[in-house]
Amino acid sequence: MIKSLLLAFLILPACCIHCKAQTESPISPTSIHQFKVLGLQGDTINFAQFKGKKILVVNTASKCGFTPQYKELEELYTKYKDKLVVVGFPANNFLHQEPGTNEEIASFCQKNYGVSFPMAAKISVKGKDEAPIYKWLTSKSENGVMNAKIKWNFNKFLLDENGIIMAYFPSSVTPLSEAIISKL
Repeated sequence: MIKSLLLAFLILPACCIHCKAQTESPISPTSIHQFKVLGLQGDTINFAQFKGKKILVVNTASKCGFTPQYKELEELYTKYKDKLVVVGFPANNFLHQEPGTNEEIASFCQKNYGVSFPMAAKISVKGKDEAPIYKWLTSKSENGVMNAKIKWNFNKFLLDENGIIMAYFPSSVTPLSEAIISKL
């Protein structure tokens, strides 16, 4: 027993030195994997469960000219499910194009587009009431990668398998575009 304690004591400093060296090196950006958000169905979406897969985060709306992108988002999710997760964030920030309740949004997405990818509860993606996950996504001081401005519905953030932002795409870049597919 004493031998085991002595061995543990001798190993401990090496571990602590290793850990200390890592914390003194430049800090890498935090990951989206630290976030948990309320889901559209009242469940919790824990981004840590997506480690090892790319993540496409999209702010969505049901009454927008870009709303048909739900179809391509579902196709993308279905086709690349083994290496990509799409997460939709309904938001009513632009001309009140997402006026519905969470239940109405869920029904609309299922009925019209067969959405099976995770959908968060309705949030705000900009302004004073901006959700923390969108503050992180849009602020280089928080995500360590880039600043981005959400200018309309269906803006997209692609994150790598470690939860770090790889790219940002405006509404006009469709989910099945080469710009997105080439990064998968």
